[in-house]
Amino acid sequence: MGRKIAVLGAGAIGSSVSADLIEAGHDITVIDQWPAQVEALKSTGLRIQMPDKDLRIPVRALHLCDLASANLEFDIVLLAVKSNDHRWMAELIRPYLKSDGVLVGVQNGMNDDSLASIVGRSRTVGCVVELSAEIFTPGLVKRNTTHKTTWFAVGELDGSYTPRVREIESILGNVGRCDVTNNIYGAKWTKLIANTMMMGPFGLLGLGNSEAASLPGMFDISVKLGRESLAVGTALGYRIEPIFGLRADEFAGSSDENLVTAMKTLLGHVGRGRTAPIHDHIKGRKSEMEFISGLVTRKGRELGIPTPCNDAVVEIDRRINQGLLKMDRSNFELLNKGLITS
Repeated sequence: MGRKIAVLGAGAIGSSVSADLIEAGHDITVIDQWPAQVEALKSTGLRIQMPDKDLRIPVRALHLCDLASANLEFDIVLLAVKSNDHRWMAELIRPYLKSDGVLVGVQNGMNDDSLASIVGRSRTVGCVVELSAEIFTPGLVKRNTTHKTTWFAVGELDGSYTPRVREIESILGNVGRCDVTNNIYGAKWTKLIANTMMMGPFGLLGLGNSEAASLPGMFDISVKLGRESLAVGTALGYRIEPIFGLRADEFAGSSDENLVTAMKTLLGHVGRGRTAPIHDHIKGRKSEMEFISGLVTRKGRELGIPTPCNDAVVEIDRRINQGLLKMDRSNFELLNKGLITS
């Protein structure tokens, strides 16, 4: 197909995206920092286990240290790493991105301006992603969302419709449904709201999504988290919009109704999987919640908007990251207490 594409990050999301794009015939180079993963990709390729499909595919993979001598330039870079790693990874790939190339942050959080400060706004396209997957064994990914329930939105940072954003829409359409939006910041903040409602509290407990969602009182906590995140986003000037492939008429109720619609749709897509902070904890890594719930609390303080629910999530997550608490169901009591006393 001619265009040279790098997928920078071969975790669960990057691997899932890479496998589908390779199968579709795209010229894909996968680059990652996990040595065992790169070696597995080189020797046996990728296996993606989905609810409705089992995909095995060979992969061209590079260690980070191989990049300097690979003599490659890329038209498109899909950055699929945790928000914790977005800046240094963008700096790493910048010399290998063509002058008219584009970097697409296929990740959670609101990192587009940060990425643009490194590679340039003219070379940055925003992306919202909903793809649930897990990886614990090199070369093997359990993907929880099917192609039907995987969703992306892509958009230029200035809201314009361009040939390149249509091209990216077409490329990511091989992985799941992909929409183009003229409100990429609003779409990304709407996804961030949904993440604060689910990833935030669920990620403290170590439970599967369905089990965490069914805890008595969890629904009310999630709505409170969403209200705070919405208030902060509104003050920042973001306009929420339908995401996850929802139609405008499905997203036309009150603010609370829209929050619940987004959360329930997300929960329906990810099913019985476990949210990302749980994967991080199992792997002994720091979660990326400071770029999600933590962003809400920081911006709330700057704007004078109270965010006690998100504050509680961030504090418990901090203690888990520091080894002061275990990721456990008992943290639900702490979360409740934090909300009550805040």
